[in-house]
Amino acid sequence: MRLTNQSAAALKVPDGKAYILVFDDDLAGFGLRASAGGSRVWVVQYRNALGQTKRETLGRVGVLSATEARRAANERLARVRLGGDPASEREAEKKRAAITVASQIEPYLDGLAARVRETGVRESTRYLQKAWAPLHRTPVSRVTRAQVAEQLGAIARISGLYAANRARNTLSAFYTWLIEEGIAEANPVVGTRKPTPDEKRQRVLKPAEIQAVLRALPEGDFGRIVRLLLLTAQRRDEVAAMPWEEVDLAAGLWSMPGARTKNGLPHDVPLSRPSLAILADTPRIEGRDLVFGSGVGGFQGFTRAKAALDKASGVTGWRLHDLRRTVATGMGDLGVFPHVVEAVLNHVSGSKAGVAGVYNYALYNPEKRAALDLWARHLATLDPRIELAAPDAVAALAQA
Repeated sequence: MRLTNQSAAALKVPDGKAYILVFDDDLAGFGLRASAGGSRVWVVQYRNALGQTKRETLGRVGVLSATEARRAANERLARVRLGGDPASEREAEKKRAAITVASQIEPYLDGLAARVRETGVRESTRYLQKAWAPLHRTPVSRVTRAQVAEQLGAIARISGLYAANRARNTLSAFYTWLIEEGIAEANPVVGTRKPTPDEKRQRVLKPAEIQAVLRALPEGDFGRIVRLLLLTAQRRDEVAAMPWEEVDLAAGLWSMPGARTKNGLPHDVPLSRPSLAILADTPRIEGRDLVFGSGVGGFQGFTRAKAALDKASGVTGWRLHDLRRTVATGMGDLGVFPHVVEAVLNHVSGSKAGVAGVYNYALYNPEKRAALDLWARHLATLDPRIELAAPDAVAALAQA
């Protein structure tokens, strides 16, 4: 029988049978499945390279004409002759479609935690969960370059070019992992334009800008963190995730283990009296180890708080990380030796690398304290709210 629209409509299922399967006389493998309930569907049947019989539904009679079904069957049979397996390929595509971007974020982050520092995991989590949220329901195999480019534009408009760059790098690393795991075949980030070149930052806030920022700082954790960034010259996430156990109030010392520093080396930060006063003003939350924040991890919400600070201070075009460079430049202007500035920043230069560098830097604690005290006195001239607490006030703080 040659299968046509007419022959399909005329086909009857014998009494007592649930369905019958008939094949076309002209195209081997092209068939029709008719059920006793009246359903009629076009099918194609073949043997794959392993000799397994596979059958695939092409479409319902009436929805797909006999000519269209024959053409579809012919295409699939041609793929079989070339070594393909259309039914298995379709099943694999169904499985790929079930693997969404959202479903792979947690496995990726779990593996990432074993390879990078905690701050890197937090940054990747933030960008994947928030910046790339519009892609969460999309199968990883169906994310397109156009979708990525469109979302990068949205991120740049809302959060700035730097954030868009970081989001792009994060998604690219995520897809590199997906490819390595055999989950994705291609990286849709490849070929998209970088929002802005990752140029080396040179921004240093001028004294008038520092003054404006200090005077515009709000009460609460964000204001305390920014003041500590200016007083200590440490990294944003190091301050934001500071645990109380690292702080020795009696000794006026903040001691970070290597697990919390960028270069993996332990680092002592002498705390000036204004820094100690800030910590004294920070309420302790029962059962919480961290100085700042209230949820999981350290303080969150930098983007919104920084935008509000820019508006209130009138100082724009800077990032919180620029405060490290600002402090380093300022201490140099005050006469602090370069190697002491490096020690404050926990930078290891070529001459200070290795084990010798670790021990040498430990010997610089008095010099670091003198440098940070000098810098604190300079900041106090810009903002009277930076109080150089009396010795008895610091002593009382240490006993608290």
